[in-house]
Amino acid sequence: MCCDFATNSAPHHSYSRWNTVVATNSADFPLASVRSQGFTRDLVELVFGFVLIMAVLWVPEHIQVVLGPLALAATLSIVLARCHSLNDLGLGWKGLLRSSWILPAAVALALVGVGSAREAGSLHELSRPNLSHVYGYILWTLYQQFLLQDYFMPRLLRLLPGEQAAIAVTAILFAAAHLPNLVLVFATVVWGGISCALFLRYRNFYMLGIAQGILGLCLAVCVPNAFIHHMRVGLGFLHYHAIQSAAHLH
Repeated sequence: MCCDFATNSAPHHSYSRWNTVVATNSADFPLASVRSQGFTRDLVELVFGFVLIMAVLWVPEHIQVVLGPLALAATLSIVLARCHSLNDLGLGWKGLLRSSWILPAAVALALVGVGSAREAGSLHELSRPNLSHVYGYILWTLYQQFLLQDYFMPRLLRLLPGEQAAIAVTAILFAAAHLPNLVLVFATVVWGGISCALFLRYRNFYMLGIAQGILGLCLAVCVPNAFIHHMRVGLGFLHYHAIQSAAHLH
């Protein structure tokens, strides 16, 4: 499915200056409360990150396996280059215990979904029902939360006139990255908004990333593959039937 991006010489600005609708101070969220080198830099990094991710999703698989790690390394480097603390990035212990309720809530919601799918007759196995696939998927959702909370949202908090606008746009970008899978588009625009609001409250994304993994796996086994195409997005979604036909031939 995400750091204070200011230089030491940049002045501090309160959220009130930017007409923020939710009261937040710089001590609460230093990633967004201090200006970076300027509006242009934030905008360029925002566009660069989103275009790079969309490119990975819409290129053929043989290019994707090369471009994907490069995109991961590029976005990670841009975030880490600012030299923030682990707590600033949501990687520390701060907020971990207070946000721990998110995990059982996600499990409960997933159980309700599985039960409903069983009653409706749509429950089915994962495309790759093994633990390595599950662990790999949860690692991927943790990184998605890192992108949301440490890459995209801090820049949008500085570029837009308030937290609500930044949360909304972050959620829309998150959903756009899941096109043309309309089931995931709807799920991610809702979850994107919720997870960003929760991160602003708890400043920790471990529980958010794991919860996203649980809910994503729930969708994967509850929604028929005719609609969700094994959770594929981008070019992979469009090529789903061709891939399935080739698999059956082998």
